[in-house]
Amino acid sequence: MRHRNIVILTGAGISAESGVPTFRADADGLWLGHRVEDVATPEAFVRDPAKVQAFYNARRAQLATVRPNAAHLAIARFAARHPGRLTLVTQNVDDLHDRAHAEIAPGPGFELIHMHGELLKARCTASDMVCNWREDLEADHPSPHHPQGRLRPHIVWFGETPLEMDRIEAALQACDLFLSIGTSGAVYPAAGFVQAARFAGARTVEINLEPTTGRRLFVEGVYGPATETVPAFLDTLY
Repeated sequence: MRHRNIVILTGAGISAESGVPTFRADADGLWLGHRVEDVATPEAFVRDPAKVQAFYNARRAQLATVRPNAAHLAIARFAARHPGRLTLVTQNVDDLHDRAHAEIAPGPGFELIHMHGELLKARCTASDMVCNWREDLEADHPSPHHPQGRLRPHIVWFGETPLEMDRIEAALQACDLFLSIGTSGAVYPAAGFVQAARFAGARTVEINLEPTTGRRLFVEGVYGPATETVPAFLDTLY
């Protein structure tokens, strides 16, 4: 085994083939038909909580219609046999990685980090406590954790700090292989992960549908549908 400490970063591209809409603004500046400022900022939640909750209620319900694809399952199989440390950092708020690893139990060195939060969790606005949540959330949904709190989606909105950054940075500093799968790598802090991995001396590989604007930062590039490229590349590591 050439690589003992691996970090995998995944983005919208790995879930797109499962039918999950990509969470990115289109050419008109809209995000799944909405202005980002209206559904994905703390200010939007204060201004119109009903609209924000309805947007994420729809995203949450849509997860019931999709399943992990071959790329998710390939990572899960790899995690099950990898003898070292494997940190999977996802920018996606869906649960497809979680479901894949529930089907194929990972090894003891595996860690899954949802840096942008999770659709199937809710957070108390007063205590910051997080709980599993699969149902709809109302505009002013009372929190079970604090009398003055209400529940909001456990999603990192624009202007908020991504989750678990200390753990992610520690993994990058120790890694000897960094894979970026299905992400443009254009938004910080994730855009800086490849540079942190290179500084640690890691092999860096971009796996995407097509080369990104950050391709020059990677030593290698593998391009095509994630359901084809991810299983094939992971098989080369053994």
